[in-house]
Amino acid sequence: MDDSHSNDIFDQIKAASDRLFSIANVTPVVTSRTLNRRVGAEVYLKCENLQRIGAFKFRGAFNAISRLSDVEKARGVVTFSSGNHAQAVALVGRLTGVDTTVVMPADAPRIKREATEAYGARVIDYDPQSKSREDLARRIQMEQGAVMIPPYDHYDVIAGQGTVALELMAKKRDIAMLLVPCGGGGLLSGSAAAAKHLISDCQVIGIEPELADDATRSFKTGKLHTVRNPPTIADGTRTPSLGQLTFPLIRKYVDDMQTVSEAAIVEAVRFLFYRLKLVVEPSGALGVAALLSGRVTPRGKVGIILSGGNIDGPTMTRILRT
Repeated sequence: MDDSHSNDIFDQIKAASDRLFSIANVTPVVTSRTLNRRVGAEVYLKCENLQRIGAFKFRGAFNAISRLSDVEKARGVVTFSSGNHAQAVALVGRLTGVDTTVVMPADAPRIKREATEAYGARVIDYDPQSKSREDLARRIQMEQGAVMIPPYDHYDVIAGQGTVALELMAKKRDIAMLLVPCGGGGLLSGSAAAAKHLISDCQVIGIEPELADDATRSFKTGKLHTVRNPPTIADGTRTPSLGQLTFPLIRKYVDDMQTVSEAAIVEAVRFLFYRLKLVVEPSGALGVAALLSGRVTPRGKVGIILSGGNIDGPTMTRILRT
């Protein structure tokens, strides 16, 4: 890991915030008396499900693509994603006039694929059981001369995602604990870096599904673990492992990692829908799942990032019928 990038990550997050000004939504922070009563703490929910494209991923994609030179933009960009980053890159490409190609698994949620195509991206399908999305994207990169904008393992992407915690803590300066969903670690590493620079004793905890616990095992052992194609309902966390950049940042800034069951994730989505009238996808509800299920004991005022709201109708219907 390049120490110069690691050491100035907070400066990069602040610069990303300036670039995103008036472009990204400043998403609301909401509370619930019912949730506070259930968990015995004051909880503040940062609603990135109300961000452009319905997820925090817009922040990182815009920050990264906006920093490309005119020559690089003319070459176009390529990425790989199960959905939210795909939509983010596609929308940013449309906003900036950059051609975009996205490698997506054939079983990606239909709502995410349709939105990606609607924003103007060229979508390339692949079978996640037999092919590597990274290898396919690299082949396209070489063939087309496009610039790779990966979903999480890129300093500009990480810095953009860190603006979520920057906004939350600018509004709530007494957060003692921050719960952040974790897939590839872009949101967690950026948010943890921002949180620790703003409130040094804030306890930052990453949350992932039990069925996709590669980050938790990596964090606790200090060695990078991989879980390929985990069968979790939280499709945004199906990344096989943390990245070469996000892993050391998480080890440096995150205090703990915890996992939650599939049943707890479903209950959290239901709770947010019925009690708060918020549509949150399973990946976005991991922090709430950790509190409601008792996997995390709250300490002081708790911030939770609801990372996205892109859930398709059939999946939400199954969850609400559970």
